[in-house]
Amino acid sequence: MTRSCPLTIWVPLFLGLLATLSCGNSDRKLESVTLDPPAADAKNSPNGQVQFLATGTFSQPPSPAPLTSKDVAWCVGEVTSAMNPTAGMCVGNVVPFATVDQNGLATCSPSSQGTVYILAGTPGAMVMPDEGSQLKVFGSAQLTCP
Repeated sequence: MTRSCPLTIWVPLFLGLLATLSCGNSDRKLESVTLDPPAADAKNSPNGQVQFLATGTFSQPPSPAPLTSKDVAWCVGEVTSAMNPTAGMCVGNVVPFATVDQNGLATCSPSSQGTVYILAGTPGAMVMPDEGSQLKVFGSAQLTCP
């Protein structure tokens, strides 16, 4: 009767585990966000609503890839005519110039005229509810309201 060495069983398992763990870092990070269309006029869209789509560039494949509400938060930023707008800053509890849902569907408020930023990105810290939150990695587009 031949007796097998316990090492002949464990060495291949250990090497397989080691190879699996050393195949690179699996921390796939969002590096940038692009919105499409980059600019839209609500008067040219059905019901005055514009559908924006977000695409993300990641540190590892697959990249670029479409983003969903699980990946990014959507919000309305400042009007484009604002003096020194803060990039990536969502407006807070103010009368909305426009709204955007978590699927990227933007709607102008009935009395709004002008252009506003639509943002999608990874949520950052909430500064103050009245001031809104700062997105970390984000993309922006412009929505013109009639």
